[in-house]
Amino acid sequence: MDISIHASFLPHSDPDASLAFYRDTLGFEVRNDVGYQGMRWITVGPVGQPATAIVLYPPNASPGVTDDEKRTIAEMMAKGTYATMLLATADLDAAFGKIQASGAEIVEEPTMQPYGVRDCAIRDPAGNLLRVQERR
Repeated sequence: MDISIHASFLPHSDPDASLAFYRDTLGFEVRNDVGYQGMRWITVGPVGQPATAIVLYPPNASPGVTDDEKRTIAEMMAKGTYATMLLATADLDAAFGKIQASGAEIVEEPTMQPYGVRDCAIRDPAGNLLRVQERR
């Protein structure tokens, strides 16, 4: 069986801020930017990895989500507990320096974790938790 991850979805609360963060801070390329009925879906991905993408989407566009659920999602996003993504880099210190210089919210500076991984944690403009792991 040949299955790969094609795209993952992360919610955004401000498409322009999310676009700037993923493009300018993380260096991802913009693959698609689609508007529909006042909402925006932005697809970004790492340069040189055309088969892997992140779709930044408006969480209130999900069909079947009730108003109560939309409020809960908004509350969880504001607290940074709704979505998480793990990224990896060969040079964690350089990546962290660029991220920190951008003014992004730092949750944890580069740290050797007790489970044998060196990583840091940040939040994107929507509050999504991103852990950046050092590739060995």
